[in-house]
Amino acid sequence: MADFSRPGSLYGAVDLGARKQAFEAQARREAGGPQAASSASVVDVTEETFTTDVIDRSMSVPVVLDLWSPRAPGSAQLSPVLEKVVGDLGGKAVLAKVNVDASPQIAQALRVQAVPTVLAIFQGQAVTGFQQVLPEQEVRRWLDELMAAVEQFYQANPGARPPAEGPGEPEGPPADPDLVAAEQAIDQGDLDAAEAAYARLLARVPADEDAKMGLAGVKLIKRTAGADPADVQRRLQDPADIDAHLLAADLEMLSGSVDQAFERIIGVVKRTSGDDRDKARVHLLGLFETLPAEDPSLAKARRALASALF
Repeated sequence: MADFSRPGSLYGAVDLGARKQAFEAQARREAGGPQAASSASVVDVTEETFTTDVIDRSMSVPVVLDLWSPRAPGSAQLSPVLEKVVGDLGGKAVLAKVNVDASPQIAQALRVQAVPTVLAIFQGQAVTGFQQVLPEQEVRRWLDELMAAVEQFYQANPGARPPAEGPGEPEGPPADPDLVAAEQAIDQGDLDAAEAAYARLLARVPADEDAKMGLAGVKLIKRTAGADPADVQRRLQDPADIDAHLLAADLEMLSGSVDQAFERIIGVVKRTSGDDRDKARVHLLGLFETLPAEDPSLAKARRALASALF
C-alpha cells in the first residue's frame, strides 16, 4: 500500500522535482550556461530557498544538510566540525545549514526525529546521513565515503559530471524570462503565477521541454494540494472509483514512486473502457510530461500503456 502521509510540497521537490531538476541542470550544462549553485561552501537555508540552495545545488555537487537547533547542545558541537571538513574540500561539496526551529516544514518533510541530523543530498535525493554528534575523524570518514560514492556515480554516468570551471569561459545564453519568472514564482509558493509563466513560454515556444515539464509539475502539485491522504486510502477500496486511483497516482508521483504511479493508472486503463479508459489514458500522458524524455521510467510505461490499449 502506498504511503500518502508525506507533505506534498517539499517531498515533491526532493523526489519528483529532482528528476526534473536533473534534466534542467544537464540542459544548462550542455548549453554552456551558468549553474544554479554559487561557489559558496556554506549557506543558510530557509523553506523559501530550499529548492535553490539544496535541490538545484545537489545536481552539481553533493550538499551536506545540517539540520540544527539553537536549543540542541549537540548542534553547537557538530556544526563547526561540519563547516571545517566541508570547507576543506574546496568547493567540492556544499554545507547547507537549516535551523529547524525557524524552518519546521523542512524538518517535517524530511521526517527529522532529532537534532542534530545530517543528510547528504545528491542529484536531488537523500543518499546517506547520521543523527548523532560525531568526532571530526568520523565526520571526515563519512564525508570521504560520500565523495567516493559521488565519484563512482560520475564514472558510471560521465554525461552527468559538471564541466570544470575556468576563467574567461563565455557564459551561455540567458535563461528565458518566463522560465525565470516561473521558477521564482514556485520558490515563492505562487503556483498560479508559475503556471501562467510556463503557459506564456509554451505559447511562444510550443516544443520547450523545460516549460512542458514545469507546467505539468505545477498542475500535479495543484491537483493534490487539498487531498486528504486518509480519504484517498479509504476510497481506493473501490476499484470503480477512478478519480481516487488517479489522485492516488498523483500522490505517488509526488512521493517519488514514479513507476508505482504509472502502474496504477495502467491498471485502470486495463480494467475500464469508454470515457473512463480515455480519462485514465489522458491523465497518464499528463504525468509523463512531468519527466524528462530520457527518463527510463517513461519508456517502460509507454510500452505498458500501448499493451494495455492494443
